[in-house]
Amino acid sequence: MQGLFLEELSVGQSADLVRTVGEADIIAFAAVTGDNNPVHLDADYAATTAFGERIAHGMLSAGYISAVIGTQLPGPGAIYMSQSLRFKRPVKIGDEVTARATITEIDTAKARVTLATVCLVNGKPVLEGEALIMVPRKAG
Repeated sequence: MQGLFLEELSVGQSADLVRTVGEADIIAFAAVTGDNNPVHLDADYAATTAFGERIAHGMLSAGYISAVIGTQLPGPGAIYMSQSLRFKRPVKIGDEVTARATITEIDTAKARVTLATVCLVNGKPVLEGEALIMVPRKAG
């Protein structure tokens, strides 16, 4: 399976992935990463925080961006080089998250693309950032 090649990309190209955050996603993420912060797992504890309820791990939303890049734009064959992240709002259980990556720059000499990355809940950003990705060229 091969994603898009550098020669098939253009500034402004965009791709989205939509996921609804469930209880099982938060539990699985905690189990895989070892991040057992009670704000994610303990309703009683989370009720005492500024959020008033449990929230998803911020890196779970960041993982949705990775999924967009690794499966759609540019897709399989792309190599992550860097990703900046700014967390804007909490994501709660039941929220529908739209992860979007949009090409903002193409460096043909180095076969790299820069993408604006964002996760949205109800049209509002919960995470913003920028990714630098190495993209394969067409053979020949």
